[in-house]
Amino acid sequence: MKSVKNINPKAIELENFNLEEGIKFSLLPALLEDKKVFVTKENDYVDALNYYNKLSIPFEIIMTDEESFNRLLNQYLEVKTKKDLEDNIDEVIEEELSLEDFVKESVDILNSENSAPVIKFVNSMFFQAIKKRASDIHIETHELFGLIRFRIDGVLITQAKIQKKLTELVINRIKVISNLDISEKRVPQDGRCQIKIANKTTDIRVSIIPTYFGEKAVMRILMESEDIPSLKELGFNEEITQGFKELLEHSYGMILVTGPTGSGKSTTLHSFLQTISTPEKNIITVEDPVEYKADNINQIQVNNKVGLTFAKALRSILRQDPDIIMVGEIRDKETATIAIQAALTGHLMLSTLHTNNAAATITRLMDIGIEPFLISSSLIGILSQRLVRKLCDCKTEDSLEEIEKIVKKEPLLQKYEISKIYKPNGCAKCNFTGYVGRKAVGELFIMNDEIKEMIAKGTNDIELKSAMIKHGMKTLKEAIFEEVLNGTTSLKEAIRVGLKD
Repeated sequence: MKSVKNINPKAIELENFNLEEGIKFSLLPALLEDKKVFVTKENDYVDALNYYNKLSIPFEIIMTDEESFNRLLNQYLEVKTKKDLEDNIDEVIEEELSLEDFVKESVDILNSENSAPVIKFVNSMFFQAIKKRASDIHIETHELFGLIRFRIDGVLITQAKIQKKLTELVINRIKVISNLDISEKRVPQDGRCQIKIANKTTDIRVSIIPTYFGEKAVMRILMESEDIPSLKELGFNEEITQGFKELLEHSYGMILVTGPTGSGKSTTLHSFLQTISTPEKNIITVEDPVEYKADNINQIQVNNKVGLTFAKALRSILRQDPDIIMVGEIRDKETATIAIQAALTGHLMLSTLHTNNAAATITRLMDIGIEPFLISSSLIGILSQRLVRKLCDCKTEDSLEEIEKIVKKEPLLQKYEISKIYKPNGCAKCNFTGYVGRKAVGELFIMNDEIKEMIAKGTNDIELKSAMIKHGMKTLKEAIFEEVLNGTTSLKEAIRVGLKD
């Protein structure tokens, strides 16, 4: 048995060799310098040798370091993973077990001699997440146990409490299918994987970080172009939807969508792009990350590791003869300056900012160093939005006591007549959350001459907001309040997304 460190063996297909057993005993066939050999780890060579003696394959055994062996192991696991995903996901769909039921029934999941139970558990997790319309899957390691939670309609909901050891096995499985290093547990890792359910392929973005008690994995379920909602499906009222259509008829200028993280800004922008996308238009986006794979649109992924920032990508886009440009987010003066110049030179520019309302968007641009006259010349519309969860049909009537207290403190809301409001109840249809799906609400301001003059003079956001309201803008607070009054959402949900802000 020869010992060689720092090798780079290649996986090979070998008939009559049980890969599951080879992995178990740390003995794998490989091609090393055009020679077929078996590779094992230094600290596992006794088990490997005993297993080798049962085989009738006369390959030389090469003993190597753990890092070199893991490189070879990852090659086998990558090939095996693709087959496992295809073979097992249909079985999971047929069984349709919840994660908690799976853990209860698979009592041998930690003691099994092969990886099949863990594979089935992970596949079941993906299936349940997509079935329940989750946007993210969280796998967390705590001191005594692990947690699996899904983000459904913007809120994290616990799906299963599992043994800590199982958490480690599940995260290792996620690493394998995402082509990440299973032996590296000290630094964050990012990757991607694909799953196929009912002949539909879904992309998943994976992020793994080390925490005090172990690793934490978060998987974002990415959407395809057919999942992008139309303007009507976004859920805005008819007045705002009509305003969108007017804004999108412009051939140049800048439209900004604002709101906190998770308020649906990217979805709204992609809905805009799908609305105006035609074969005659060259549409280019720069995003971090690309969350929707959109048809007929050229998408650029920001890559800070190689210096591809929003600003650098935007400069290059301007040399690509674009008609419409979408910048995922304006984060700094450089990006804002280039975006505004593009809007002033014949391009329709769409982007987002993290601000709480339409008026604050203008002062935010001033704060990062943009001259007021450039803002007033380029900006044609601002949408500030939130996402509210919609009550399930199982909703029940709520007391008016709390809402009446809020109205007393808010002059803008005192014009509304309050007769009946509802609260969540919970049933099988809504997974006992009381809510099914979300809709967008917002305030939309379309630029006019008076506001342009006020911006050019550097007017503060309080005066700007008053002027916008005077010109007919319905505020975000009013829009949220109306959803409570018409029974679409609850008062508690309205407060969560900003009714009291």
